[in-house]
Amino acid sequence: MCDFQKILESIKEKAENTSEKGKVPTYIPELAKVDKNHFGIYLNMLEGDDYCVGDWDIKFSIQSISKVLSLAMAFNCLGATKILKRMDVEPSGNPFNYLSLLELEEGIPRNPFINSGAIVIADILISELKNPKADFLQFVRDLANDQSIDFNYEVAASEAKTGYTNFAAANLLKSFNNLENDVDEVLDFYFHQCSIEMNCKQLSNAFYLFANKGKCLHNKTYLTSSQVKRINAIMLTCGFYDEAGEFAFEVGLPGKSGVGGGIVALLPGTFIITCWSPGLNPKGNSKLGMLALESFTTQSNLSIF
Repeated sequence: MCDFQKILESIKEKAENTSEKGKVPTYIPELAKVDKNHFGIYLNMLEGDDYCVGDWDIKFSIQSISKVLSLAMAFNCLGATKILKRMDVEPSGNPFNYLSLLELEEGIPRNPFINSGAIVIADILISELKNPKADFLQFVRDLANDQSIDFNYEVAASEAKTGYTNFAAANLLKSFNNLENDVDEVLDFYFHQCSIEMNCKQLSNAFYLFANKGKCLHNKTYLTSSQVKRINAIMLTCGFYDEAGEFAFEVGLPGKSGVGGGIVALLPGTFIITCWSPGLNPKGNSKLGMLALESFTTQSNLSIF
């Protein structure tokens, strides 16, 4: 039997003694204010045991991790077939905000987790939901079984002021008729979605359904087993920008990162683990988070492979 708490403590100690912790993103001014020395992990085992270390209870901006949750809501609303007519499920091999490929492929995003793909998902949800931002936030709260989860309006405003590449992507999508709603309305939803703040425990709880065949913490079914399989597959192949192959190779779990420094990963039927360390590597993933999860799967001998 693994001593999971001991493993997490050893990972935390190593992280604290590492001098190079990466760099916080400066292109979103509110995120540039976060202390890169934060480090926390929360491990949620499906049989009911939880383990945690460090700053697991401090909320952070989940950013691109929200793309998994918006995709899950879109699948819940429409099913996969209609959604995948408007985007592909292939790794891009490019940074998350790369536009040349979008133009080359005539407005069809490579996958739902690059920015252009997530913007199309935002467009779909705006078309389907009566009160899009409020309904999506409630969906996330329900998944995590926590009504305290909320947007960070300052982060959303900060992104809106500096999100020039996202405006370019949305307008490019619009020019190829792959955006139905107003560009400003879609991006307002997208910026708020990314601004959601959660701590490691809340995020692990929200991702519980991806490890539990579509059933959330309180046993309500949101997705079919087939839909969960598809989302987990996209996380494995596309969840880490242009470092997805490296994460699959080193860690061996489906997961998703965000430029707020969070990473959530899971082993279906077994556990969900969230790590937060705000300093990023050159690819935009948490520098210490990537190392921490590689160490966890190596020490525990738990991965999908």
